[in-house]
Amino acid sequence: MTDADTTTAATDWQAWQESWDRQQEWYMPDREERFRIMLDMVEALVGTAPRVLDLACGTGSITARLFDRFPDATTTGVDLDPALLAIAEGTFAGDDRVSFVTADLKDPEWPAKLPYDSYDAVLTATALHWLHREPLADLYGHIAGLVRDGGVFMNADHMIDDTTPRINAAERALRHAHMDRARADGAVDWADWWQLAAQDPVLAGPTARRFEIYGEHADGDMPAPAWHARVLREKGFGEARPVWCSPSDTLLLALK
Repeated sequence: MTDADTTTAATDWQAWQESWDRQQEWYMPDREERFRIMLDMVEALVGTAPRVLDLACGTGSITARLFDRFPDATTTGVDLDPALLAIAEGTFAGDDRVSFVTADLKDPEWPAKLPYDSYDAVLTATALHWLHREPLADLYGHIAGLVRDGGVFMNADHMIDDTTPRINAAERALRHAHMDRARADGAVDWADWWQLAAQDPVLAGPTARRFEIYGEHADGDMPAPAWHARVLREKGFGEARPVWCSPSDTLLLALK
């Protein structure tokens, strides 16, 4: 065994997974509620042993919760981020219910890399807001082609209604005040988390490659839920609407 193998074997992937969750919860304290409703709707519409595509899977947060609730589920996690995929692959090493695929969701050929032609559910959370409207609409078309008839797509993300600027400003001010207090108490934000990853001997290389791919941070568009629902229907889904929302985020479900 090489030194690199020894270091990899000694890496506490579960700790990295949990640290990612804590960092995300600083931004979204109701994150677990989103996941709970997402899995409620999976059970309601496609049952307790679904084949799932965990889209832009990151560290595998959705997959972890899916397996906790539905042990007979199977998933394919797809992402481009080498550092987050390293954590996901380490966390689920030896679990034959999950496979991971490296793919760029802006590449129209990405579905060809998947092990299956169709899925009962495609699930994603806090991931697609980095896309602008046109590539996001194209992505929705690819997703519609992957979801079986009667299957579901769910996207939990920031979806901003620009027709309510005063409400939006008040919500944002209160949310950031809470975040500032948590930060003062030691909460780790996104930038801090990546600095820690860059210092880890196993994640340093993948983290450097990650920033070569994405840069520091790039937000795309955050259209209102009505835009998402309309585009998803245009791309081939029969029904689409929010099934959960907070003052800043929405879980939107589309049924094929």
